[in-house]
Amino acid sequence: MRMEISDSQLVSLANSGDAEAFGQLIERHYDLIFRNAFRVLGRRADAEDLAQDVCAALPGKLGAFRGEARFTTWLYRVVSNAAVDRLRKRLVRTKAAQSWGDLELMQRADNDSRRAELDWLARAMTTLPPDLRATVALTLGEDMTHAQAARALDISEGTVSWRMSEVRKNLRALAESEEKTA
Repeated sequence: MRMEISDSQLVSLANSGDAEAFGQLIERHYDLIFRNAFRVLGRRADAEDLAQDVCAALPGKLGAFRGEARFTTWLYRVVSNAAVDRLRKRLVRTKAAQSWGDLELMQRADNDSRRAELDWLARAMTTLPPDLRATVALTLGEDMTHAQAARALDISEGTVSWRMSEVRKNLRALAESEEKTA
C-alpha cells in the first residue's frame, strides 16, 4: 500500500528543486486554483489565464509557505490576492460590469426560474467591490466558514462577517431599487 505524500512534504520537496513534487502539487490543486479564480473573476477565460499565471509564479512563491496553515488555505490566499489584483486592474480599465458565474448558469439551464434568479445575482455581484466579491467566493462558493475564509484572505473573522453583512445590504438595496423602477 502506497501512502500519499502530504502537501507540506511536496512543498518541501518542490522548494528543494524536485520538479515532480511541484507537478504533483499543481495536479492535485489545479481545480481549486481555477475554481477560486473563476468565482472571483467571473469569466472562464480570465480564470484560465489567472490559473496559468498562478501556476507559473508558484515556484517562486512556495518559499513563503510557512506551514502555519494548511497548504490549501495558503493557496486560496495566493489565488484570491492575484484574482482581486487582476479584477481591480480590469475594473480600472473597463469601468463596466462583467459577467459572473457562466458555469453556474449553464449547469442550471433546465430550471428557468432558478436561471433568472442566478442571472440577477450575477449582475448584482458585479456591482460589489472586489474585496466583497472575494469574500463571497470563498464563503458561499467554496462553502468556507468565516474563520476559514478569514485565514485564506489574511483578515480577521470579524471582517469576513462585516463583509458578508455589506454584501447582504448591497444586494437588498439593489433589489429594492429595481422593484421601485419596475
